[in-house]
Order: sequence, then structure tokens, then C-alpha cells
Amino acid sequence: MPDVLVVGGGPAGMAAAHAARRSGATVTLLESGDDLGGQYWRHLPAQRSDPDEREWHHGWQRFLDLRAALVDDPGCEVVTTAHVWSVDRRDGRPPLVHALVGPPDGGDRTPRTFDPDALVLATGAQERTLPFPGWDLPGVFTAGAAQALAKGERVAVGRRVLVAGAGPFLLTAAASLVRVGAQVVGVVEAAGAKRLARGWATKPWRLARAGHKAAELVGYLRVLAANRVPYRTGSAVIAAHGADRVEAVTVARLDPDWSPIPGTERRIEVDAVCVSHAFVPRTELAISTGCALTGDGSVQVDDRQRTTVPGVLTAGELTGIGGVDLALAEGRIAGAVAAGAEPDARDVKRRAVFREFATRLTAAHGVRPGWRSWVDDGTVVCRCEDVTAGALRSAAELTCSQGLRSLKLITRAGLGLCQGRTCGRAVEELLTGVLDPGRTANRPIAAPLRLGELAEHGRTCNREDVP
Repeated sequence: MPDVLVVGGGPAGMAAAHAARRSGATVTLLESGDDLGGQYWRHLPAQRSDPDEREWHHGWQRFLDLRAALVDDPGCEVVTTAHVWSVDRRDGRPPLVHALVGPPDGGDRTPRTFDPDALVLATGAQERTLPFPGWDLPGVFTAGAAQALAKGERVAVGRRVLVAGAGPFLLTAAASLVRVGAQVVGVVEAAGAKRLARGWATKPWRLARAGHKAAELVGYLRVLAANRVPYRTGSAVIAAHGADRVEAVTVARLDPDWSPIPGTERRIEVDAVCVSHAFVPRTELAISTGCALTGDGSVQVDDRQRTTVPGVLTAGELTGIGGVDLALAEGRIAGAVAAGAEPDARDVKRRAVFREFATRLTAAHGVRPGWRSWVDDGTVVCRCEDVTAGALRSAAELTCSQGLRSLKLITRAGLGLCQGRTCGRAVEELLTGVLDPGRTANRPIAAPLRLGELAEHGRTCNREDVP
């Protein structure tokens, strides 16, 4: 019976673990949070449960069924608060996986090392926010952070809030803010109407099997209409203003390349702004494992979700941003294959349907290069180390450097607490021709740990004794 390790307890990881168990494998599922569900099914903790929790989620019953099946299965060990911080590559087989189990701010986390027959990485994605002057002011949030606070704590990030960026997730965040009592003064979508039409309305019959997505969209639009929330396309927040916190933002019309159109600027008073322009795969562990990436920085897989590393598979947003339905289908395929079984043909068909949905999502809402024109030399790009766009451009020009390490050492961009998770893609695109997509995601230590924990790992682990 194969031993399958799944890293990530969101929809893709849960589906992979369940499929692997149904195919006869023993499974260990690692989740960094306090409960399964990931960002998609983020919810109140059990001690503060809400009888109306299902009203906050799509597919809530599916989550409850999956979680119960995994937690109650003696052949599946679910380990929460498990933070995978490193992997050790091995030739011809999956790597050793090192994790620390316990609250991230605790001082007595338990180290564990896993030696799986197959490894499924389902580490999901993180938000990408394009920098603009003033984005480092208090009161500027990612849309995901605003939604997490709304869903996980029932807290509104402000009283008068603007939601801006690109993609359907803006509607989700706006609806969550309305539910917790915020006044949403507008939703501002960067993609123009013509581009949205080309992305979504071309050959619409091909999306028939994803019809429930349209129903979800209608539901969000109904919430916006009921609360008189305006929805504007072809526009973006290009600056935030305030002394100690955000007090207003400047919104401008954009051309098709996302460059601001002069003379269209207008100022809107807010006490919070929530911005999300895209999602990017969390590839730290995949890169450390040795998995090859595609041109857009996602993990390269074959038709069975296998990466270029023997015994390592991926599912969900790691292979490209496509939403929960694609994540579930890929998870079930990866779990079955990891256990040595054949994937269900229905999952293969569903994957094809929702990969087309993912392609249309990128076509309609993908980031355009003109955003760089709203970033002046004084705009902070790396918020952790207070590095401006001007400092980045100057360092690249003066040194003629094409090495990430040297640019980091010169400017300190990406060397702060988040290790480039927030600014990485922006740095790559501001230095186009210097850095390739995904370069800043190379982090041998994938999660924060204390020096004492690292020293203890070195003291107790003898690499020669590792199988």
C-alpha cells in the first residue's frame, strides 16, 4: 500500500487525499492552518461557529463531507498547523519533507520529517497586488485579506471601502464586505469592456458545462445592485492619499494596455481600499523540489498531474489559476495517480472544461504591462525593506546586472519578512529582460522558523543516515 503525503489542505489537497484513500493508499495531509478548507473555505473556528456559515460559501456541504471523510478515516492522518519549511531532494524519488507542527508564533513546535512514496503539492496561490503610489499606507488591503477578515472574523476593514483590481474575485470580496456592514463605494475593474467581452463571450456555448459559474456571478451582481454599488470597467486605482492612513484614492481610466489615460483622474474619499490584480501560484516548495515551471511561473505537469520530478504531483492553483472546480478535479486526478490507480474519466473531462474557464479568465482579466507607467520612481515596491521603483531601475542600469542575488544585495528588495512574496512579481516585471517569471519564488527555506529550530534540526539530522 503506497504512502502518499499531501501538502495543503484546501480544495485541491482535500480532493487529492480523499482520492488517494479511495484508491487504497495511506495518506498524511498537512495543513498550515487550524482547520482544513484553505482560503476558499475559510470559516469561523468551531468555538465561535455560525449557524449561517453555509451562506458565506459555495459548496459548503461538499467541504463538510470531505472534511468528515478525511478526519474520520483511520487511514488518513490530518495534521493541522503543520508548516513545511524545507525539502531534501533525492534522485529518482520524492524528497524528504521537513515540517514544524504547532502555532507559528509558538516556541515549542514539534519537528517532523516525512518520507513518502508519492508527494502531492497543493499549496495554492497568493494574491498579487500591483504597486502604486501610496499603496503602503495603513488602510490599503488586499481584497483577499478583506475577505479573510470578513469570512473568518466577521470584521469589516473599513466603513467606506473601494474594491479595485482585476478578476471575478473583486465581486466576491465586495459581497463579503457588504455582508459585514461596510459601505462599498465602488468596484473598479482594470480590464475594459471589449476585452471582457472577448474573453468571456467568444463561443459562449463552450462554457455551458460550467453554467453554475454564471449563477454565482448573478448572485454577486444582485448583491451589488441591491446595495447600489457601482461597477466600473477599464479603470484602476493609481494612487492612494493620506497622512497616517488612507483618506482618498485617485482612480483613472485605462487604455487597453492598462496605461492611465491623462485627464480622466478623479479622487474618491475612502477609509479603506481593497486591491487584487491577480493570483500567483505558491511555488516555493515545488521549486525546492526541482519541479520545472512553465513560462508564466506555474508548475509544469503532464496529463496525469505529474511534475518533472519522479513521484511528485501537483494540483490546484500551482498548475495555473482556475478556481475551485478545476482544483477539485486536478486534486482527484493527482490523488488517484499518486496511489497507483487510474484517474476517473469524469474528472479528466471536468478538468478540460475548467481549464478552458481558466484560459478565459486570463484572457479577460490578465495583467497588462502598462501598469508599470503608474509606478513613478518614488513608489515603494518592496514594502518590507522600503525599496522604491527608482532604486530598482537605477541598480539594474548602473550595474548591468542580470543576477537576482546581486540585485537583492544591492537594493535589498525581497530580503524582508515576506521574502519577496508580496513584491516578487512586481520586481520581475519592473526589471523586464533581467529576471524571468518565478525567479523571486526560489526560497530554500519556505516558511519562517527560528534559528533555534534550525539549529536543532541540524543537530538531530544526520544526512548520511537518511534513506
